[in-house]
Amino acid sequence: MASPSSSKTIVLITGANSGVGYAIAKVLVSTSPKYHVIMGSRNRENGRKAQETLEQELEQASTSNPNPTSSLLKGTLSTVTLDVTDQASVDAAVRHVTDTFGRLDVLVNNAGVYVPGKEDGIPNSSSSSSSSSSLTQQLEQTLPTNVIGVARVTESFNPLLIPSESESEPKPEPRLQSPYLLHITSSLGSLALAEDLTYSVRATAYRASKAALNMLAVQDAKVLAAHGVKVFAVCPGLVRSNLRGKDEQSRSAGGAAQDPEVSGQLILDIVEGKRDSHVGKFVYKDGVRPW
Repeated sequence: MASPSSSKTIVLITGANSGVGYAIAKVLVSTSPKYHVIMGSRNRENGRKAQETLEQELEQASTSNPNPTSSLLKGTLSTVTLDVTDQASVDAAVRHVTDTFGRLDVLVNNAGVYVPGKEDGIPNSSSSSSSSSSLTQQLEQTLPTNVIGVARVTESFNPLLIPSESESEPKPEPRLQSPYLLHITSSLGSLALAEDLTYSVRATAYRASKAALNMLAVQDAKVLAAHGVKVFAVCPGLVRSNLRGKDEQSRSAGGAAQDPEVSGQLILDIVEGKRDSHVGKFVYKDGVRPW
């Protein structure tokens, strides 16, 4: 496990045991030894397995390279149990990061859920008969993770993310960079894009949750800018994910989804400062989305 050293950029990713979160972790630790990624997972065992799988995947890729020069696993990994819907779980994760690293350089709020509705228009593993028939039910199951959970995690980890400004507080090791707060959202949360009446995806509860998340990003950007924290709302694009279900049709969105490492590369570009001209904006790999 990494120590709280100035030689490391400490990154926490919620929901990192699969999909976009896993891909972000993979891209970061395969890029530079400066990254230590804490893989947050609601289930301790799933988090442990994800870390082992990622380490083995990168080591095996290194040995299978016909001209290996070094390991593809350049950074370091650890896990923390973190259920964004449970304040006690979040508090325990904060204590762990505080005790182990003393600070946080990048917080990626990635954990999210999609609760299918009968007429959503999104390929998923739930049949129309088993999908939630009530919009109220969908919202009740979606908002605790996609909105309240993000607010809970951000509020709880802010003291570790914001550089100490008090003379009486112990000073952590110097940071390699400005801290970043990234909210993983979706173009489906754009109110401007939602006005397109020809767009076939309904997914009202999911879209409403991402629109609310975008508002959190706007407000966080205004408040945290004064503390040197760079805030982004990030659309990862349509990528392979368990969000829609675990069968191949759902994971690939009917074959339309890209490799989630595309999303990982976008996050890498952001935390390395390549998208700093878009701080406080709703970004995707090719530019900026309208709110």
